[in-house]
Amino acid sequence: MTRAFRASKAYRKLFRSRTMLALETLEDRSVPAAAFVQNELLVQYAPIATATASAEVRASLGAALIEQIDTQGDGMLERIKLPAGLSVTAAMQRISDLPGVLYAEPNFIHKPAYVSDDTYYVSGQLWGMYSNDSPSGVGPAGTTNQYGSQAEKAWNAGDIGSSSVYVGIIDEGFQFTHSDLDANSWTNPFDALDGIDNDGNGKIDDIHGWDFFNNDNSVYDGTSDDHGTHVAGTIGAEGGNASGVAGVNWNVTMISAKFLGPNGGYTSGAIAALDYLTDLKQRHDINIVATNNSWGGGGYSQSLHAAINRAAKAGILFIAAAGNGGTNNDSTAFYPANYNTTVAAGTETAASYDAVISVASITSTGARSSFSSYGATTVDIGAPGSGIISTVPTGSYASYSGTSMATPHVTGAAALYAAKYSDATAEQIKSAILKSAAPTTSLSGITVTGGRLDIFGALQIAPGIGISIDDVTKSEGDAGATDFTFTVSLSSAPTIAVTVDYATADDTATAGSGDYVSTGGTLTFVAGETTKTVTVTVNGDTAVENNETFFVNLSNAVGAKIFDAQGKGTINNDDVPPASLSINDISFAERHRESRGQSFTVTLSTALTTAVTVDYATSDGTATAGSDYVAKSGTITFSAGVTSQTITIIVYGDRTTEGDETFFVRLSNVVGASISDGEGMATILNDDRNGGNGRNGGAGGSDGENSTGSSNRSAYWQYLTGRELSDPANESTASVLARIGRVRKLRLF
Repeated sequence: MTRAFRASKAYRKLFRSRTMLALETLEDRSVPAAAFVQNELLVQYAPIATATASAEVRASLGAALIEQIDTQGDGMLERIKLPAGLSVTAAMQRISDLPGVLYAEPNFIHKPAYVSDDTYYVSGQLWGMYSNDSPSGVGPAGTTNQYGSQAEKAWNAGDIGSSSVYVGIIDEGFQFTHSDLDANSWTNPFDALDGIDNDGNGKIDDIHGWDFFNNDNSVYDGTSDDHGTHVAGTIGAEGGNASGVAGVNWNVTMISAKFLGPNGGYTSGAIAALDYLTDLKQRHDINIVATNNSWGGGGYSQSLHAAINRAAKAGILFIAAAGNGGTNNDSTAFYPANYNTTVAAGTETAASYDAVISVASITSTGARSSFSSYGATTVDIGAPGSGIISTVPTGSYASYSGTSMATPHVTGAAALYAAKYSDATAEQIKSAILKSAAPTTSLSGITVTGGRLDIFGALQIAPGIGISIDDVTKSEGDAGATDFTFTVSLSSAPTIAVTVDYATADDTATAGSGDYVSTGGTLTFVAGETTKTVTVTVNGDTAVENNETFFVNLSNAVGAKIFDAQGKGTINNDDVPPASLSINDISFAERHRESRGQSFTVTLSTALTTAVTVDYATSDGTATAGSDYVAKSGTITFSAGVTSQTITIIVYGDRTTEGDETFFVRLSNVVGASISDGEGMATILNDDRNGGNGRNGGAGGSDGENSTGSSNRSAYWQYLTGRELSDPANESTASVLARIGRVRKLRLF
């Protein structure tokens, strides 16, 4: 062992940078939980490391050997299985300095990237599946829409679903022989087509499901089953077959539970359909994760509610259309979307979680579809539902609109999530879908999430206990210390201890300048504990400054996954500026065809020892930038001791007779002072005569001018001289203009 240790020291010297790169890269990029195998590690040993040394490394972790890979003279590479509760990151750090170990790294998961070649996708018409193409483009030109479900990003990351995941379509039947649906339609392996109820569920030869409207095994009855066929295509049309459309899942298994006939269906049929699917899951252990319910109407049914509760307790989500009435479901309940499985129904007890997801519809521009119902507490999320192209009988495609079309996008998301995370519970699937909702203006305040479906985002939230940290905003105080207390929370109570590291980080507030006291450490949640706190000390001062921020970052979680890794502390400035700024009003004559600079004065009430800055910008009143004056904006700075600055605006002159006009200069974004008067008004005084030559041959003046002309002469004379004309009605225009000219010569400089 001693020899191996001495030798490995030399190798560690050579490979130290490589080892640290592996560790730092993992931490810095915050690798999503699903990007590598959670309980496995790859360990590279030095060429001279012995089997005894590697066995001791495994023993130090409590790990088991899975396989050894010969690296052709570079030393043995081992793939090892970690014990429960030990994270990959923690294991890497624990063994990085052990004898014989060159480096350790995660066993990353690699997947092919998929891009649909389906006709309606590449033609730019399948917008409900499109994404924002961020950070890089996905698919051909014309396949970008930020309001799409982001399904194409999930495909490009290798997530296209699995035939081991099942969904029930409670609706009309669907054309299971459609060329875009046949591979994803269920064929019952437990009941052969032989006229016998082989599986004993009371349904003879339910080979593709059951028709509860007609009480037979014919789940597809022709073109009247268009609605159900359209829904099925959005959930699971076969992708990548260069034909038709692609569903959210390219691979999935869809079971038809038909209860709607040509003119609708009955509550009794819906109940029977739900119980049929629940029985299939419980009887045969079929992995049914959700039912799609693009239907509604009628009042509250205790029996239907009970059936939904039964399905919820079996781990089946009930994903339902919010309705097409354009009404508020908070005020007027719409069923079945308004059911809640945390409420008991008759003798059927409540489930431990709410399995219902109520879905609103949005358009391709992100607006709430005009027909879509909503509800701040009863409608969970929006999804593409206007102008949705999907499969219809017979072997064709069509565009439909409705919350019925939005709902299967969400059902498809649930199935895709279950395919990626096979151990996820129904509650975890719903949580990921709602937590990842993309904020959407049209849904804000009128849905639970205030957002729209983001399938790719949902897939980034791994199931399990999640750790998050809140933000804190407080005033700093003039002196002493103020505690900023951040709460770190677990999404559910753990059964074993959970640990997570924390550390402060600078933003505009810095620990080095004394804004706050840096801190770090490890939080430990014992079994059953869900909250811990981190306290950061903020130092008060009397400096006038902007609000400042710092961060508390979480890392290295063991026993849970980090959902929100950063808490932001905002230090609100509470110091009163010692001086204030004001800007004056000005007025001036416009001048004929002359462009002149007119200056506003910005005044600081008290001379300061520190600099003050303030932004300014012109704004139209009755005067218009471009024709009456030159628009201007910028920043002025008052250096220490300076109390006055000017802002000069170019004003155009003209010969147009018009009323006085105004524009403004407004101050904003001051630093180091306050603003007491932030608006300066400029008044451009008209100095042009009334239109024409004023001669009309009438009385009122020796040269025939009217009373308006004499009034204008008198007003302008008074403006220039401060005195009144002694006899404006009898003094000619020529004489007044001559006198005005002499005054102007004295005034213009």
